[in-house]
Amino acid sequence: MNAPFSPSTLDKIRADLAAAPRQLFIDGKFVPAASGETFDVIDPATGQVFASAASGDRQDIDLAVKAARRALDGAWGKTIPSQRARLMLKLAELIEANGEELALLESLDNGMPIMMAKFAAVMGAAEQLRYNAGWATKITGETIDPSWPGEWHSFTLREPVGVVGSIVPWNFPFVMAVAKIAPALAAGCTIVLKPAEQTPLTAVKLGQLIAEAGFPDGCVNIVTGFGEKAGAAIVDHPGVDKVSFTGSTSTGRAILHAAAGNFKRVTLELGGKSPVVIFPDADLEKAIPAAAMGIFGNAGQVCAAGSRLFVHESIFDQVVEGVTRRASTLKVGGGLTPGTEMGPLVSQEQLDRVLGYIASGAEEGATVGIGGARLEGEGYGGYFVQPTVLTGTTAGMKVVDEEIFGPVLSTMRFGDDDIDTIAKAANASEYGLAASIWTRDMSSGLKLAKRIKAGTVRINGGGGVDPAMPLGGFKQSGWGRENGRAGVEAYTEIKAVSVAL
Repeated sequence: MNAPFSPSTLDKIRADLAAAPRQLFIDGKFVPAASGETFDVIDPATGQVFASAASGDRQDIDLAVKAARRALDGAWGKTIPSQRARLMLKLAELIEANGEELALLESLDNGMPIMMAKFAAVMGAAEQLRYNAGWATKITGETIDPSWPGEWHSFTLREPVGVVGSIVPWNFPFVMAVAKIAPALAAGCTIVLKPAEQTPLTAVKLGQLIAEAGFPDGCVNIVTGFGEKAGAAIVDHPGVDKVSFTGSTSTGRAILHAAAGNFKRVTLELGGKSPVVIFPDADLEKAIPAAAMGIFGNAGQVCAAGSRLFVHESIFDQVVEGVTRRASTLKVGGGLTPGTEMGPLVSQEQLDRVLGYIASGAEEGATVGIGGARLEGEGYGGYFVQPTVLTGTTAGMKVVDEEIFGPVLSTMRFGDDDIDTIAKAANASEYGLAASIWTRDMSSGLKLAKRIKAGTVRINGGGGVDPAMPLGGFKQSGWGRENGRAGVEAYTEIKAVSVAL
């Protein structure tokens, strides 16, 4: 089978990465970290170092924030909405034109299959820009008729919130980076972006494309580095007006405390432990493969992964057998290996975490139906774990209650319970990010959807993240919403103006 990419392009990328560390992008220029320090970038498919990147810290963040403030008060602040939109559309075109290189970098850096990198990362990022570019010319206030004595002309304005610190995770590095900057740019903000230290490479390439598109210097700044240095410096910096973070709930909680210094606006998209509920009348030809790939896709490293499967007892064995069969046939391998359906976990730390959860499940009484171990041997030098299905799991077990962020499915059965009882089981979690329901009875499906406490509920399927659909969670799955009108307006402040006539 031919590789779904040009080997010569891959060779060129590897040579370029080996030649010099990736640099920071500050005020329109690529520069080394002020400290001169760099860190290794590891290919999760091999466990080997294949690149390095500048290790930014507090001093670099300060320079980036100051550059962002100058752009906000200067060239970017004076850029009219239609020109903001044109620049964003130009960047979308450049992303597609450089799609092969971006997909290869993403697959090397994160481990995801190359086809997922092409569609989820490259195409998803371009669509994020195109959708949000449309909002740049449609951010409006409203007129209001107050009840004060006299005659008044009163109205509201929506103004950019200011300098935004965007901190993105390693599971979908490129599309998440673009999804952070796109609504902020549409609203007229400037940005300091910090990619995850595990996956910095496509963010650096994004900086190159931003410069090529013609954005003003300092409009978007990109600082690679570690969370405890660069990330913490963004949250602490008094010149940052808003922080938008996607990642773990524990880190989100720390950001809330740190942001209190200057009352930064905060948007948090955090963890999940999403339920999948399959009723006995569901279309199992669609529900079973969807349930399987809802947890095995991207090796389960998805905030909204369907990690808790609730199935009616009459079809429980059939569904679990189907999901298990899919797990057994899933081609696990390096992201650049033709035909790979599931890649490695992103790091040794993540591998240890996932295997630890599987072990704890067995200790607490769960049965490993399939998987449960590290994949080793030829072709598996990196951080590979078998797709895993657990049966005999119950609420209270760590594998049921806590976010694993790996390809591990906990399965549970329910009987002829009423909707409220099913909803109670689905809601028995500190998280509330997403949920899936499978049934031909739309009355039951909609009743359950209303009762489930989650930011996104899908009935009988659904694609990936759509930039028009609000994304966010209930409970400890986050604060605020991204995407859609809400996602753009989150980067604005409302100002009320009244004129006595």
